[in-house]
Amino acid sequence: MPTKPGSEGIRVQNLSRVLTLLHHRGPLSRADLTRLTGFNRSTVGALTAELARLGLAYETEPAAAGRAGRPSPRVHPNESVAVLAVHPDVDAVTVGLVGLGGKVHRKVRCTAACPSVPETVEIARAAVGGMAPALAAMDRVIGVGAAVPGLVDSSDGSVRLAPHLGWENEPLAAALGTALGLPARAGNDAALGALAESTFGAGVAQKNVVYLNGSASGIGGGAVVGGVPLSGADGYAGELGHTLVRTDGLPCHCGRRGCLETEVNLPGLLKALGLKSADLDELEAAMRTQNSPGFRQTAGRQLDLLGEAVVNLVNIFNPRTILLGGFLGALWTFDPERLRTVVAQGAIGGLGRTVEIRRAALGADLLLVGAAELAFAPLLADPASYRLNLAEPGQ
Repeated sequence: MPTKPGSEGIRVQNLSRVLTLLHHRGPLSRADLTRLTGFNRSTVGALTAELARLGLAYETEPAAAGRAGRPSPRVHPNESVAVLAVHPDVDAVTVGLVGLGGKVHRKVRCTAACPSVPETVEIARAAVGGMAPALAAMDRVIGVGAAVPGLVDSSDGSVRLAPHLGWENEPLAAALGTALGLPARAGNDAALGALAESTFGAGVAQKNVVYLNGSASGIGGGAVVGGVPLSGADGYAGELGHTLVRTDGLPCHCGRRGCLETEVNLPGLLKALGLKSADLDELEAAMRTQNSPGFRQTAGRQLDLLGEAVVNLVNIFNPRTILLGGFLGALWTFDPERLRTVVAQGAIGGLGRTVEIRRAALGADLLLVGAAELAFAPLLADPASYRLNLAEPGQ
């Protein structure tokens, strides 16, 4: 939150509070905002009027309530204030246009094998150019957020290490910002997925959650403990894919053997399905129709090893909920009872019988929504004075 003196500082905080509520919860009545913020009605009215003047929110008349008294207007986040989201992975670069409220207006997935940073930037530039009609329909495009499968320095958006992509000390955020003409930020994809699910998906209002995401490049995650996302001393927390699940397992690029992401992986599932590549929807469709003994054996083995990792996470974090995203969500759906049994039998003190295992709710949009949160952060922190960049993206 920006630090400003006196009444101006209070105004900044109040505007931020209201816009953040609208962004995270969607349309709310003025009465809802009064209740949630603790502000009085006149203050809420003044704040929503200022957000409307800034083009960040708008009001609509409520439906007839069927009771005496004037119903409270509904306040909406302006979904046409948007950001660009970029997710590079070992098999594709996905680019999205995401509006306030987490609405994905447009999404393009461009197949690419282990793209370099220059290739990622060029693919993003081309994808944004192809979104011209969608961009023209927006009121403002204010920034870029990137979700990367690797260690990202949150201070400058540089990728310290993304081993599956072969990146090391790459200034991704700076390169995207220069190419697209917008302020850019970058973060770890799994941590951003956890943020998105906690904000818009299956983890809303939950204070103790562990999230695991599986993609073509491996497995990562994030933990929310007591309502606080764990980021680590340098912002690198969440490398849950390197949880040990098999002491005599396959060698991992980290130098150890038997890490979760080497034993439970998308290429193994695709091979068992007879596929070379597939997006999440295609993977699920194939898993629903495939009934060969070889596939069932592969999926069962991966579920058992995933269960070993989940047992460790339950023992360490004592979460109320485990959320599974990406291909892990599809794997869970294949045989949820098998995973529940492994966790129930393995965790200490009966914790495995009380933890809820659920699939992430945002599906294929998850990482784009998470990346967008990075780009929206400055606007949400200070709606009135944040300098909106109105340059055409890609120019």
